[in-house]
Amino acid sequence: MAAAGGGGPSVGTGEGGGGDGCRNVYLFDRREKESELGDRVVQVGEHSDYSEFRASVCQTLGISPEEKFVITTTSRKEITCDNFDETVKDGVTLYLLQSVNQLLLTATKERIEFLPHYDTLVKSGMYEYYASEGQNPLPFALAELIDNSLSATSCNSGIRRIQIKLHFDETQGKPAVAVIDNGRGMTSKQLNNWAVYRLSKFTRQGDFESDHSGYVRPVPVPRSLNSDISYFGVGGKQAVFFVGQSARMISKPADSQDVHELVLSKEDFEKKEKNKESIYSGYIRNRKPSDSVHITSDDERFLHYLISEEKEKDSFTAVVITGVQSEHIQYLKNYFHLWTRQLAHIYHYYIHGPKGNEKRTSKEVGPFSNIDIEISMFEKGKASKIVNLRDIQDDMQTLYINTATDSFEFKAHVEGDGVVEGIIRYHPFLYDRETYPDDPCFPKLKDEDDDDDCFILEKAARGKRPIFECFWNGRLIPYTSVEGFDWCTPPKKKGLAPIECYNRISGALFTNDRFQVSTNKLTFMDLELKLKDKNTLFTRILNGQEQRMKIDREFALWLKDCHEKYDKQIKFTLFKGIITRSDLPSKKQGPWATYSAIEWDGKIYKAGQLVKTVKTLPLFYGSIEKFFLYGDHDGEVYATGGEVQIAMEPRALYDETRTVPIAKLDRTVAEKTVKKYVEDEMARLPDRLSVTWPEGDELLPNEIRPAGTPIGALRIEILNKKGEAMQKLPGTSHGGSKKLLVELKVILHSSSGNKEIISHISQHGGKWPYWFKKMENIQKLGSYTLKLQVVLNESNADTYAGRPLPSKAIKFSVKEGKPEKFSFGLLDPPFRIGVPFNIPLEFQDEFGHATQLINDIQPVLEASGLSLKYEEITKGPNCVIRGVTAKGLVNSCQGKNFNLKVILPGLKEDSQILKIRLLPGPPHRLKVKPDSEILVIENGTAFPFQVEVLDESDNITAQPKLVVHCKFSGAPNLPLYTVDCSSSGTSILSGSAIQVQNIKKDQTLKAKIEIPSCKDVAPVEKTIKLLPSSHVARLQIFSVEGQKAIQIKHQDEVNWIAGDVMRNLIFQMYDEGEREIHVTSALAEKIKVNWTPEINKEHLLQGLLPDVQVPTSVKDMRYCQVSFQDDHVSLESAFTVRPLPDEPKHLKCELRGGKTVQMGQELQGEIVVIVTDQYGNQIQAFSPSSLSSLGIAGNGLDNSQLKTTFQENSQSISVRGIKFVPGPPGNKDLCFTWREFSDFIRVQLISGPPAKLLFVDWPEVKECIPVINGRELQNPLIVQLCDQWDNPAPVPQVKINVIKPNHLKLTPSNQQHKTDERGRANLGVFSVYAPRGEHTIQVKAIYNKNTIEGPIIKLMILPDPEKPIRLNVKYDKDASFLAGGTFTDFMITVISEDDSIIKNINPARISMKMWKLSNNGNRPSANAETFSCNKIKDNDKEDGCFYFRDKAIPNKVGIYCIQFCFMMDKANILNSEQIIVDIQPNQPVKLVPKIQPATPAVSNDHSVANRTLVRDLHLIITDDFNNQTGIDLVGTVIATIKGSNEEDIDTPLFTGKVRTLEFPFVKGSAEITSLVLAENSPGKDSTEYFIIFEPQLPALSRTLESYILPFMFSDDVKKQQQLLAFAKQKDKLSRSIEMYRGVFETSRQLIDEMKCQVEGAKLKEAQLRNELKTHNIDIPTTQQISYIEALLKRKILDQEELKKKPRRSCTLPNYTKSSGNVLGKIAHLAQIEDDRAAMVISWHLASDMDCVVTLTTDAARRIYDETQGRQQVLPLDSIYRKTLPDWKRPLPHYRNGKLYFKPTGDPVFARDLLTFPDNIEHCETVFGMLLGDTIILDNLDAANHYRKEVVKITHCPTLLTRDGDRIRSNGKFGGLQNKAPPMDKLRGMVFGAPVPKQCLVLGEQIDLLQQYRNALDKLNSLTKDLNRHLEYLQSPEMKKKKHELDEQEKSLKLVEQQLAITLTPKCNDSLRHPTKVEMTDCPIPPKRMRREVIRQNRTISKTNV
Repeated sequence: MAAAGGGGPSVGTGEGGGGDGCRNVYLFDRREKESELGDRVVQVGEHSDYSEFRASVCQTLGISPEEKFVITTTSRKEITCDNFDETVKDGVTLYLLQSVNQLLLTATKERIEFLPHYDTLVKSGMYEYYASEGQNPLPFALAELIDNSLSATSCNSGIRRIQIKLHFDETQGKPAVAVIDNGRGMTSKQLNNWAVYRLSKFTRQGDFESDHSGYVRPVPVPRSLNSDISYFGVGGKQAVFFVGQSARMISKPADSQDVHELVLSKEDFEKKEKNKESIYSGYIRNRKPSDSVHITSDDERFLHYLISEEKEKDSFTAVVITGVQSEHIQYLKNYFHLWTRQLAHIYHYYIHGPKGNEKRTSKEVGPFSNIDIEISMFEKGKASKIVNLRDIQDDMQTLYINTATDSFEFKAHVEGDGVVEGIIRYHPFLYDRETYPDDPCFPKLKDEDDDDDCFILEKAARGKRPIFECFWNGRLIPYTSVEGFDWCTPPKKKGLAPIECYNRISGALFTNDRFQVSTNKLTFMDLELKLKDKNTLFTRILNGQEQRMKIDREFALWLKDCHEKYDKQIKFTLFKGIITRSDLPSKKQGPWATYSAIEWDGKIYKAGQLVKTVKTLPLFYGSIEKFFLYGDHDGEVYATGGEVQIAMEPRALYDETRTVPIAKLDRTVAEKTVKKYVEDEMARLPDRLSVTWPEGDELLPNEIRPAGTPIGALRIEILNKKGEAMQKLPGTSHGGSKKLLVELKVILHSSSGNKEIISHISQHGGKWPYWFKKMENIQKLGSYTLKLQVVLNESNADTYAGRPLPSKAIKFSVKEGKPEKFSFGLLDPPFRIGVPFNIPLEFQDEFGHATQLINDIQPVLEASGLSLKYEEITKGPNCVIRGVTAKGLVNSCQGKNFNLKVILPGLKEDSQILKIRLLPGPPHRLKVKPDSEILVIENGTAFPFQVEVLDESDNITAQPKLVVHCKFSGAPNLPLYTVDCSSSGTSILSGSAIQVQNIKKDQTLKAKIEIPSCKDVAPVEKTIKLLPSSHVARLQIFSVEGQKAIQIKHQDEVNWIAGDVMRNLIFQMYDEGEREIHVTSALAEKIKVNWTPEINKEHLLQGLLPDVQVPTSVKDMRYCQVSFQDDHVSLESAFTVRPLPDEPKHLKCELRGGKTVQMGQELQGEIVVIVTDQYGNQIQAFSPSSLSSLGIAGNGLDNSQLKTTFQENSQSISVRGIKFVPGPPGNKDLCFTWREFSDFIRVQLISGPPAKLLFVDWPEVKECIPVINGRELQNPLIVQLCDQWDNPAPVPQVKINVIKPNHLKLTPSNQQHKTDERGRANLGVFSVYAPRGEHTIQVKAIYNKNTIEGPIIKLMILPDPEKPIRLNVKYDKDASFLAGGTFTDFMITVISEDDSIIKNINPARISMKMWKLSNNGNRPSANAETFSCNKIKDNDKEDGCFYFRDKAIPNKVGIYCIQFCFMMDKANILNSEQIIVDIQPNQPVKLVPKIQPATPAVSNDHSVANRTLVRDLHLIITDDFNNQTGIDLVGTVIATIKGSNEEDIDTPLFTGKVRTLEFPFVKGSAEITSLVLAENSPGKDSTEYFIIFEPQLPALSRTLESYILPFMFSDDVKKQQQLLAFAKQKDKLSRSIEMYRGVFETSRQLIDEMKCQVEGAKLKEAQLRNELKTHNIDIPTTQQISYIEALLKRKILDQEELKKKPRRSCTLPNYTKSSGNVLGKIAHLAQIEDDRAAMVISWHLASDMDCVVTLTTDAARRIYDETQGRQQVLPLDSIYRKTLPDWKRPLPHYRNGKLYFKPTGDPVFARDLLTFPDNIEHCETVFGMLLGDTIILDNLDAANHYRKEVVKITHCPTLLTRDGDRIRSNGKFGGLQNKAPPMDKLRGMVFGAPVPKQCLVLGEQIDLLQQYRNALDKLNSLTKDLNRHLEYLQSPEMKKKKHELDEQEKSLKLVEQQLAITLTPKCNDSLRHPTKVEMTDCPIPPKRMRREVIRQNRTISKTNV
């Protein structure tokens, strides 16, 4: 192979070799594009160094030694002195370049060797390459190439893209397969190593540099998905030469400018072998990206496009295989889906991650979601096939994963480092099929074996396939699978799960690289051997944790659980309901769901279906009634079993049901077999009836018989299916009682129901059969059924065992007989003369049934006074005499009555009389009066006619819509006369007058009278002679000019000079005969004109009309009308006056179009110039020559585009191109002159089109604007559209958008704005939310689809030091909390965003909540107790700390929750973390019983029950609040009986005759099971004694209060029972009284507390009222709230008005306080009220105004860094404070408190004029340092005088004057540097003015008013509550309770009297009433008492005791 453009000898051939230790180096000069293409051979001596080599290169290439160049390897590694010997080897290829990174201008060829490694011999016999197991190995060959790509892309941070492109388009070259990845690429050395066979990544000997150099075994990952699968240095070469005959390797590493290309081909190997050349040598082409000039063959045209894509890639490798074998091409084309599916299976877990392609779970973004393997195939004339392996959803692993319902994960540890992860999946039987997915490589097999259970044993779920597929480093090894392990294969004995469940599992094993695989990765070498080794340890993985347990037991339990949970084999359908089965044991009676059908094993079983059982004794045959499924189901459901209820068949023999498991149904038996069995059993039962007719008169089925026809006698036989006659049921068990009878019934079917008319029963006579006699009484019409039914003797039942007995039914009908009489049907009146009508007839037979006329008959019709005839008579069901016509006279239109007789010969009753009423007939003719033919009338009059309408018998007739018309003819517009004769038939016909126009003489008319609705009535015609009228008929107008009168015709147009008057108008009138009519006064009144309201009547009598004024405008034509109107006629004559223009008078200019012109643009419209007369009427005075004499002038007018045009059609001049030079917008006047005429026109010059966006009132945008996160910007964002000359462009509706980064949020949200009429958009004040740092926003506008960009605003986001984010709580966490005590101190601070403490917080906004924890979690309860913080003490920490001291601990023990709250605003509360405290009992105080026992009453009887004092008494120790305590105390409780007096010695004794007993006290209690008196114990009868239980606890230093239990003693049993009853009653009353007293005491305490609160509120109200009076505010005594509200509203409005008033402010942007350590800029720290003083002090401190003051140097340094040193800062902790002035020091003109001299000019320290809104102490430090003792005076003279006097006694500080002068402390003044500029020159760097004092006064008044309103509201609320509680105490309910208490106290006294106990020598009260002592000994603190009272009131108030 020769190098391009020449070359050297091949390496290793000896040609030009490096003999004598010399090295041959091949050098390409690529410094310039024109360099020679070939390489040069440079010989390097054995001991040469770099300098000698460089000199040799310069000599060989003719390069000057001083020229700069570099020599590099093909990997762009520069040759230097240090690496020369190491790099420059014999045969190496080097570049000569200008720089290391220079682009390779032309391609090069690099000599390489790729001799096979010795492993080729060592491992060649390991495996036969691509041995197949019935599968095409081509996908596995492609997988080898994908393995290399996965390894190459393993370090990609982004997408790992692998593409397989199949080029089968002949137009682009021969078939080729390309595998391309975006991996790390290969250097030329690595590409050389790839070509070396068997060079694995572990080989490190010799000169080899592997592409896996520095191999480190990857760390373990799930499923071993480490992409470490390119391993042996074999697969890639084997794969490419298995697919094709040539491979082109193209690669580019990420850090290289060059692309390396290597071609290996079978053809080249053969050629070298033939030429006896070195086979394993060749060239690597090194070229620049996208350079394809070396591709010259048409067979590889597709490579041009593939190489052109290299530009966009940083690194890549492409394997291009050509010479693809034809059988591979066909396979790749025809089985595209199959082999892509196999690849998706092989790399399933690399594509979808360790969990696989789970469709049920959402896809998470992870390290495996970036692998993108895409396969595309291109064929000629076909659409490209492109598939991504991630999108394939039917590869086997996807099917395994998504058909499984549960999984069992495990891990196997083998000897060494081998680890196998395993997973077993369960594929349940669902519905009617197995869900185990099919594999096309393993066809499914089916077995037909059945099992006893209710499902089919199907090994076909998995068939003969092994359980486990095996994956190596996450990649499938396709030819290795594992059948299973001992613990997951079917057991020999019956296991926990059915045997078929073991065939429903699939699995996968994932190994690491410690297991050997073949070099082609088709099989494992030792996997199954190692796994089945006895030392292999299996562990289960649960929730990702490895757990050691018995794997076989765990698997069996898991499989059983899967079977029970997921297998669903029987489908229950047609749900009927839920029942309880009482036939079962009680535990299994319900619920049972019932169904009517099931679907099982592909078959459907329904209710009613015949079935047979198996494995039952006996076998059951029957029909299904229902199915049972245990459980509360609803609707269709799938389950593994159930029960079926079967009705035994035949039911005639087995009248019972059986319930068996569904599994016992015989699924193999055919239903016809069961049916045949039942039929054989049924053949013995009665089956049918045999009927014969011995005497004739047989009744045929569905026969129709006339009424009364007889039915003959019947003979009956009962037959079974065998045809045998029978009289009783078969079988001996029935005996003779089951005889059979036959019942006959004849049933009439009618609409009202079935009616039984005949019923007989016949029995068998033994020798004669069943017999029924003849029936002749069936006469009614209708449908009948003759029914024969076999019934049982005695019961007459027609069924037996649910089966009907044989029966036979014969249906027949009875119809009517022949006609015998008739009647009339319903007639259709009215009847009229001459109008035919019908007479319907109805016929009946002899039984009165309606029948039909069949025979011909001729009816006879008769009536007196009428002539009658008819057309015909019809036969059949509707008999009618048709066409009956009557003629004769009737009296009137109401008609006349007649009797019509109808005779029908031949009937038994042949005649009937019909009464009818006849009306006149239809109109036949018209009769008109007067009778004469000619009538005479005058024009304009009407004529009446008398008309009558007659029928054909001349009767006057009438009918609806009978309207008579009279039509006149002979002239136009004649009237039409109409009259309605519908009611009477006669009337007068008349109408409007007959009026004919322009009649001059007599005229003849015709009148035609007719009835339009009656065309057959002939019309009547009359002749009318019409005479002319004598009324006014015509009006004429004349204009008299001199002696000549000119007629003005109607609608004439008269031209006249505009503004003139038309005079001498006359008129004349004529009648119809053209005779002139003299104008009379009456006629003159009827003449009107429209041009004047007043008419001279005298002139009208003379025939004169008023004068007409002509309009002044030629456009205003005047319409003149003269009219005459009387009762006969309305006349008018009109004309139009058109004005003509006068002489020229003015020049007029008109602007057509808009009057505005944009700057830089021409006026859009035109200006039209015309000449007018004095009235403004245009005159045609212009001509084309007039253009030169037209003058146009204007200020700023640009004449360059001016155009004037003569408009001939309008006789005007058009002026266009009006344009102005750019300048200020405004009105522009244009002057037009022509001859002596001139005119002005004004246009508006507006800004040009929008070209810029500018901010309005916004600071300089170049600097970064600091803003606190969440705060508003300082100013609203207002933008203005401007033209290119910065003039505002008032363009509305232009969209304005704010462009911002996504992590910056603006509120209000970034909504779209539009400009207003001024072209301005106010985007508002934005609040900014963003991370800390610098951000930018920009405003853009869209105008005419173009974007106008505005300036960019830089924002520096700082954390908000005032935004609270959490509460910090400090307290003694080691403190213990005892019930009833006080909590330790809590210190609360509010922490801001910058982790600083927020100060200046109102303490009222901080609160503490405490509640007892309950079952609802840690949420605060509704009755949580709230505390406010305490006042600050002198020794407390700095501002911002809030203290909660001495807060009372609850009295009851338990777990409590404490939470502190900060109310940020009305809606938001910031809560601290909850503090859980355990309240412990307090110090032990007393001994008490757990349950208070009843007062005992005992005697000294021998009965133990009567002597028992107490039973099961539990004594405990409590604190003051009844909390049990002392759990850890140990001691004794001593019980002693004492009497009422200390002297009593005759006291009862305990059992054993002892006075005291001891009981152990352990674990906080003493249990006394029983305490019994001694039998015959001493004691006084009917006496009260006391048992004193005294605790003896050595661990306690103090004595506890004893428990005293009184009891009644008696020596008589009967008296004892009485005492016992009284004692119980007393105890009950005492408890009730105690409760009542508790209620009243609680109410009393509550009232006292509320009274105290009311008094406190009154005191507060009075104090605030007095304070208001000091502010001159008096509050009225009535309507206080409304008055305060109104006053508050007014004061707030006044305050807002004052605040709105303009006042001096500092416009210098303040530095945003990012933390509490930043005070702000000096200009914003102080305010000055006096303007003059503010001006001079601001100027004096001008250099410091922008300085930011911080508390610490760290904060100052942070600002310095953030602003990159641009912002000056001043930290306060760096100020030397001893030199700061004393703010209380007097002015220097005071000496020892005395005035030294009297100054002028009102001197004052400048610092005293400052006021500080915040941080007063810090501000005094700042300004004390800046101003020192600077003094300000009125003017310079006063200042000089002051200084002159002061220096006599002391040093004089700097002096400032209110006029702006400065005298320095050294006395220097004058010059610009000592003279303050005017205020406006300070550019806003001036101290602001404070809020007006009046505003502060108003603020104080508003605050006082609000306090007073709140105090008043509180007082009113408290008073209202107090009154409500006082009313409640006086309510009937409380009075009732009080009465009940009194009654119970009386009852108690009565009971005590009845006890007859002497109370005088009693023991002290401590023995009788210990509870009172408790109340007095444990006083409740006042605050606690009030709180306890309120708490108790919540539960006790309004509660019935």
